Amino acid sequence: QVQLVESGGGLVQTGGSLRLSCAASGRTFSSSAMGWFRQAPGKEREFVAAINWSGSNTWYADSVKGRFTISRDNAKNTVYLQMNSLKPEDSAVYYCSAVSYYSGIFGGPFGSWGQGTQVTVSS
Repeated sequence: QVQLVESGGGLVQTGGSLRLSCAASGRTFSSSAMGWFRQAPGKEREFVAAINWSGSNTWYADSVKGRFTISRDNAKNTVYLQMNSLKPEDSAVYYCSAVSYYSGIFGGPFGSWGQGTQVTVSS
């Protein structure tokens, strides 16, 4: 089973940038599609971005399209989320997870979650 550790969160001003990392253990990482999710207090977990195993296909929620970029380095068993032009509404705990991927379509998460990393954007 893949174990996940997220890092890179912090406090940033509106318009700033952060780069999140998700380090995975386990031999199945390089063959798994991966996704980033976020959850703000009192809200449901939101699917933010996803990438297929090779990095050739990505997906973004409308709320982050054009500002966030997901990428991966299979040699390092790590998936990244570059977040630019941050807004206060981006404040949340960010998680990564394996996601289903079939015929070019990303599905929901499966497997384990990490502890998450807190992102706070001040106005």
